[in-house]
Amino acid sequence: MKSFIKNLSKIVFTNFLIVIFFIILIELFFGYWFEKYNFGPYMREHRMKNQPTTFKYEGKTYTYNYKRNYYGFRGEDVEPSNIDAVIMGGSDIDERYKPDEFTITEYLNKLLKENYYDLKILNAGIEGQSTVGLIYNFNHWFSKLENFSPKLILLYIGLSDAGIPENFDVAKSGGDGHIKNPEKIEVFFDNIKSRSLLYDSLRIFKFKYLPRKNFVNYDGDIDPNREKDFSYIKYETALQKYDLNLLQEKYGLKIKNFLSRVDTLYKKAKKLNANPVFITSVRSQGNTEINFIFNYSLILHCKNKNYNCINIAKKLEGKYNYWRDGTHTTREGSKVIANLIFEDLENFLK
Repeated sequence: MKSFIKNLSKIVFTNFLIVIFFIILIELFFGYWFEKYNFGPYMREHRMKNQPTTFKYEGKTYTYNYKRNYYGFRGEDVEPSNIDAVIMGGSDIDERYKPDEFTITEYLNKLLKENYYDLKILNAGIEGQSTVGLIYNFNHWFSKLENFSPKLILLYIGLSDAGIPENFDVAKSGGDGHIKNPEKIEVFFDNIKSRSLLYDSLRIFKFKYLPRKNFVNYDGDIDPNREKDFSYIKYETALQKYDLNLLQEKYGLKIKNFLSRVDTLYKKAKKLNANPVFITSVRSQGNTEINFIFNYSLILHCKNKNYNCINIAKKLEGKYNYWRDGTHTTREGSKVIANLIFEDLENFLK
């Protein structure tokens, strides 16, 4: 009996070694260990996501899956070489709390289709990102996409930049939006997981056929008491209200750093042979002091540099039902903003 168990153990162990040997061979020959366009430790949190979600709004509950595809964009899979246009921004562009059809991105795509433009915009929004994160995206996300050369890149910017410290060093930062895990041990394992053929194949299978079971629930209804307290500062009102010279002096270094990042984004977009279009943004309070001077400075900078810019902050007539909170838009707000963007975007497209 002991002899039998001993021989069986040898057989099992030998077969185990053979299996491990073949796995290593498969990984070495077919894995992504030396692949130039592999994501490595980056974009771990923003690829192959398939999260069942519910969205409650005006007495109706919508059920959908929040998806980020293999390459990190919101929605279904598409090869990088087939991408004609993308829109970048923070959570105000990602809009994971709403079904696709209620986002700024999809309202824009609907307008493009209705006006016979053969162009589809992909959503590249990532929660928590400022222009610092968008630069990081070009360096560590877009650079990993083979043959990625969109015709158009829309950049919805400004809101998150107001809070960036004056002495912030972009070159030494890890970006924002959790593009790379800050934990070193997680970076090590993320790097291995993304390069492994077997692990990557399992993730693809899970993404396509085994979405998460637990639902994330979002309530998009607006507080009914918010209307009576709502106050929106229009752009023209801000021009009369604020002293431009005083604001430019007060926020001078922040503005200078912001516009420097805008120049960096322009260069990186052009390097991809894309036409960048910068879009101002606004909160539910409207053109508050720092947001106003950022938007004003961006438009002035665009004129001086001959960049394409769309001034949403100037055109938007804000209403309380356009935002579900201080920053994120409702279905109506996203639709209005998309319409305003399209008015100017169509001129660029023509």
